[in-house]
Amino acid sequence: MYEMNQSYFMNQLEELLAIDSTTGDFRPIQNYVEEQMQELGYEFYETHKGGVIADLGGEGNSLIVTAHLDDIGLMVRFVNPDGTLRVAKIGGLSPEDALGENVRVKTRDGRIYTGTVQKKFASVHVTEDDVAAQPLDYAKNVVVVLDEDVNTSEQTKALGVDTGCFIALEPRLSVSNGYIKSRFIDDKACAAVLLAVMKEMREKELVPKRNIKAYFGMFEEIGHGTSWVPAETKDILALDIACIGPCQNSDEKKVSIFAMDSRFPYHYELSNEIINVAKKCGADYVIDVFTPHYGSDGNTTVLAGYDVRHAAMGQGTSVSHGYERTHIDGVKNLYNLLLSYLMS
Repeated sequence: MYEMNQSYFMNQLEELLAIDSTTGDFRPIQNYVEEQMQELGYEFYETHKGGVIADLGGEGNSLIVTAHLDDIGLMVRFVNPDGTLRVAKIGGLSPEDALGENVRVKTRDGRIYTGTVQKKFASVHVTEDDVAAQPLDYAKNVVVVLDEDVNTSEQTKALGVDTGCFIALEPRLSVSNGYIKSRFIDDKACAAVLLAVMKEMREKELVPKRNIKAYFGMFEEIGHGTSWVPAETKDILALDIACIGPCQNSDEKKVSIFAMDSRFPYHYELSNEIINVAKKCGADYVIDVFTPHYGSDGNTTVLAGYDVRHAAMGQGTSVSHGYERTHIDGVKNLYNLLLSYLMS
């Protein structure tokens, strides 16, 4: 049984959440992860499109362990005549989950402006009932209002804010009684777990029995994060949140091993290997199926045509793609199972 360095995990989670990384805007967070790898003494390289792969040691055919660092978010679609921003979603961010959130708008030349996601007609006291009751729609009645003195499209564009600018939502990390609440626990909690595992492996000179590579992907939320993997890869293990909901076994205090998601079953034999390790290491685990709107980077690799086995696991997490919540016990169970499997 392996005990996670909770202080290190929380520090990494805070640092990762503080870096805006809406899918496509990967450079700042990629640079940060590379700095952490350098401090730990790992060799790594970048993929051409964005992503970082580190070698954790061991011989033979590789097992890829992947966690993604991109977040769902928004992009400026059009600057409205009144200077507000019409937006398009990046990944699965519903208007209901974005409404009322503070945001940061990043221009092409690196300037940052703050703002808020709100209804086009936001004031209850002066909005007709039939207008207020209309379904939320990014294309019709949800806008981003900048914290700037702008009232025309020309004034907004003069700031450098125009079509194609990324819009990142405020994570709002909060920890209480072991519960971790924030946007983007998917998937920065798993990424922080992977960094914590790498730290323990390096400090205790743990050598796996097969080659292990850590792959921090940058495009999972739009479906092509690990569509390329190194040729020597034989297995891929995705670390991702285990969604909690009706007819689900997943629990915020446990680690889930995925049997199937909305695309297809995970590899039965590889999943059984992980289940057997979970029993031996004492991880508090469940097996779960996630439908109808779930997929992982492990699927991406299989769909790209690679001859690999794929599996996935992660801590139970509620309110997926909203203001998410998990528990430190679930994170610790993920950590124990992951490191135990890598060393099995």
